[in-house]
Amino acid sequence: MTATALLMAATAASGAPREAFDGKGEPFSIEALGALARVGDPAVSPDGKTVLFGIGYQNLEENNSNTDLYLLPLDTPGAAPRQITDTPKSENSYTWLSDGRIAFMYPDSEGQMQLWTMNADGSGRVQATSHSGGIGGFLFSPDEKKVVVIGNVKYARTAGDIYPDLPKATGRVIDDLMYKHWDEWVTEIPHPWIGNFDGSAVTGLTDIMADEPFEAPMKPFGGSESFAWSPDSKTLVYVSRKKTGKDYALSTNSDLYAYDLAAGTTKNLTEGMLGYDTAPAFSPDGTTLAWLSMEHDGYESDRNRLFVLDLATGVRRDATADWDYTIDAFAWAPDGRSIYFTAPKDGVVPVFSIDLKTSAVRALTDECADYATLVPVDKNRIVAVKHSMIRPNELYLITLKGKKQPEVKALTDINGPLLATVDMPTVEKRMVPTTDGKEMLVWVLYPPKFDASKKYPALLYCQGGPQSAVSQSWSYRWNFALMSARGYVVIAPNRRGLPGFGSEWNAQISKDYPGQNMQDYLAAVDNMKTEPYIDSKRIGATGASYGGFSVYMLAGIHNHRFAALLAHAGIFNLEAQYLETEEMWFANWDLGGPYWDKSNAAAQRTFANSPHRMVDKWDTPIMISHGEYDYRILASQGMAAFNAAKLRGIPAEMVIFPDENHWILKPQNSVLWQRLFFRWFDKWLKPGSEN
Repeated sequence: MTATALLMAATAASGAPREAFDGKGEPFSIEALGALARVGDPAVSPDGKTVLFGIGYQNLEENNSNTDLYLLPLDTPGAAPRQITDTPKSENSYTWLSDGRIAFMYPDSEGQMQLWTMNADGSGRVQATSHSGGIGGFLFSPDEKKVVVIGNVKYARTAGDIYPDLPKATGRVIDDLMYKHWDEWVTEIPHPWIGNFDGSAVTGLTDIMADEPFEAPMKPFGGSESFAWSPDSKTLVYVSRKKTGKDYALSTNSDLYAYDLAAGTTKNLTEGMLGYDTAPAFSPDGTTLAWLSMEHDGYESDRNRLFVLDLATGVRRDATADWDYTIDAFAWAPDGRSIYFTAPKDGVVPVFSIDLKTSAVRALTDECADYATLVPVDKNRIVAVKHSMIRPNELYLITLKGKKQPEVKALTDINGPLLATVDMPTVEKRMVPTTDGKEMLVWVLYPPKFDASKKYPALLYCQGGPQSAVSQSWSYRWNFALMSARGYVVIAPNRRGLPGFGSEWNAQISKDYPGQNMQDYLAAVDNMKTEPYIDSKRIGATGASYGGFSVYMLAGIHNHRFAALLAHAGIFNLEAQYLETEEMWFANWDLGGPYWDKSNAAAQRTFANSPHRMVDKWDTPIMISHGEYDYRILASQGMAAFNAAKLRGIPAEMVIFPDENHWILKPQNSVLWQRLFFRWFDKWLKPGSEN
């Protein structure tokens, strides 16, 4: 069976795709990656006995994916998940209702996403909303008499609005910034709509921000986590950045707003707090509101602090003032005296708890793994998602044992049968000295059946973000296990500008794109080159977004360290990027300000070292990829880099995806990209083995 046929067979149905794939002990492959199940977030039933979660599979032939829902008894060790939906489209944003039914999002007959309910066995599906244009999320009030849904409202003027006699004119008339965002022209924005729920249907949906030209939730990634109902169901707290145009483009100052349902009034709870304020959550007794807060306006990768507000006194405090790490997500403990959270620390993302009285932080997990999506079951148990560089998402149960280390047990092993048929790499944590006298954690992945007496090609991975953790993450796009299983030693440094090593380490990269973090990359490569199993003449470098910028930058300064390069969605010309991107706060904070401000030394230093100014030093084969729906970093950046390489006579290849954004998401495009990725590096780093 061909690789394509194998992948199609493995992903054709959600019933038993793992058995359809038989790697027979071969290294982990593109086909195996595509055949893996995508295990979704857990939701625990009201009685604490059952976990609801999604399992998704890609279908290469249909060029799409589908997620169905499953149930798992929490107190039956070794029980198999029971499938409760088998539908042509994915059930999304699933949750439990208090009577044991399930609420979820699913397309209606017109293809618009709506709110639905069904029995816990999957029967009795009822469409609860028929909102024009569909909904983007929902959250029920605790008494389940109300629900807030996310619905879009018109934002920009059309040509027909200005000249009604030209209804077919397509020109966009623009008079302010933020006219596009990530991968869309902004013609609509989301608002919160509150309606009544009678157990089966939602009626009377009302836009509580009617006539306000502001987003709630915030584009492009905000969802139902931007809402919080008070336990008495009388107040809805929502997240909004109440700015438009240029003001919006220059600021990250979002706030939490409390909407009183009875009075119809709104109060700003975080007025005067200048950075992102997000993810509100009431304590179980309703006396306290917790949320994530960044300190500085314009700095989107600032440390996420855990703030709490005493609703009786109005006193706000930073519960993590003495803890110098950024928080990813959190959940209240059932007793309201502590909060569980996940946070990058020392190259992994463990689960922590914080005592709100003493502010003492305790690590609850200590494995070489990352955790996410914490769902407390009761005072002693938490259901969570766990993954690593060599294993995708599975569900786990964390059982607290007082002062003893908690017990962690797997609830699911959805991908275990498939992974048992393939050979996976091994992962090593390595501490590397940097050029300024510090130590840097570097993850190193070794190919299956690694033999230290042999020589191996290597790939340096350059992280994007730029301030995103290089932890024990699992990715279906930049998969370290896949790279290493292909026969490469993968070098993944936690260079300057990454969270998990304190605020100073994370912040150093700002206004220093071409500086110390580039030296950190080179330090990691030079350190690995001392190992006899690394072929120093066959090392490549790759990365996306800021990682793509890093590749372009390294192309001009690597001094023959690399034999091949590959950049995806990278910044090539910093001056052009400053004016082409949409979120100007990002460009101002990270680049230092506009390139025309000659009095700004930081900005002048950054722009003077733009990769496009170093093309005369390029001498290494380079592959470039980009999506044309990428409005964060325009595809013209990649095209310019490709043109520069070809004009310089440097071997170069480019792939442009006209229907992708900052990421390559469609199944066939994803497989194409992976194949081209390895074809390119195999050509230059493993001559004779390319396909």
